[in-house]
Amino acid sequence: MTDLLQATLTHLRALVACDTRNPPRVIGTGGIFDYLRAQLAGFEVTLTDHGAGAVSMHAVRGRPRLLFNVHLDTVPDSPHWSADPHILRVTDDRAIGLGACDIKGAAAALLAAAQASRGDLALLFSTDEEANDARCIAGFLKGFPPLPPGEGSGMGYDAVIVAEPTRGEAVLAHRGISSVLLRFAGVAGHASGVQGAASSAVHQALRWGVHALDWVDTQAHQRFAGLTGLRFNIGRVEGGIKANVIAPAAELRFGLRPLPSMDTDAILAQLRSLADPAPAHFEETFRGPPLPAGDIAGAEDRRLAARDLADALGLPVGNAVDFWTEAALFSQAGLTALVFGPGDIAQAHSADEWVALQQLAAYAARVHAIIDRRLA
Repeated sequence: MTDLLQATLTHLRALVACDTRNPPRVIGTGGIFDYLRAQLAGFEVTLTDHGAGAVSMHAVRGRPRLLFNVHLDTVPDSPHWSADPHILRVTDDRAIGLGACDIKGAAAALLAAAQASRGDLALLFSTDEEANDARCIAGFLKGFPPLPPGEGSGMGYDAVIVAEPTRGEAVLAHRGISSVLLRFAGVAGHASGVQGAASSAVHQALRWGVHALDWVDTQAHQRFAGLTGLRFNIGRVEGGIKANVIAPAAELRFGLRPLPSMDTDAILAQLRSLADPAPAHFEETFRGPPLPAGDIAGAEDRRLAARDLADALGLPVGNAVDFWTEAALFSQAGLTALVFGPGDIAQAHSADEWVALQQLAAYAARVHAIIDRRLA
């Protein structure tokens, strides 16, 4: 075991011991941030409380042009864990603990690489990625309005590497995400009578769902960087009173994951138009842009810029992915952005979550090389 991996595991043990589950996101400016500050001697540190357990820490040494971002919050643990999820277990080939894969393993490796290096370095830690109330990255970017393509980000950085489980490969593109709340209104009555098309709110919701699924199938030909089609999921339907009562109200929640270059506003307008009569309420509750952000020409230019960055840093380039990351927010702000981290998304959010020691070691070594410019 290398010294760098040993240091990474020491940090990971401390980070896993900190309860940063989201929800409930009861996270303050102490705790895990006290530990981070203590490990980053010589860094200029800015700690920001964005409210509701969303805290970010920006740590800078020297005058870096590249920013590393990693989130510290985890999903809640499930009853299926075989041991305490906040006590790290290390076997011959893996480290097991809540958040070890997603993505405290990368945070620990960044700390180890920072301590083992002397080069310029910028780190941004956040605590709100795992729930639909993200504030940290938006707050960080708020003071830096986006500039025209090719003119940088206006914040002193040219590019950002966002840590998520990518099996040690640079991911240059992924889908966006949109979550929507849809409500239908009917008129309560006895179900023995003849119903009109709009009488039952539940019937309206079901008809809309059929039309929506059919329309999504027509988008199967769309593609970008190896990704195809539009991902769409009706995740929850509820409403009505009982079998012999016409449903006066129904609520439906759906999500979609558009390709880079797709117009999410146009997609939502199309889906809304499929309801007849018009829905009583249609509200987008969360949106994350795709990576890279922009129209089809701009997105491709940004993807190629991220490819050049990966090549310059010696990162192996992997396939585009379907899951969403906050790298898209940085891309939208004008930075060249890619996703790169240890671990496999298949282990993220699972009971007995784990990250391979080999991937932790490789990630820490690559970050160390990037910081000290030993890229050969």
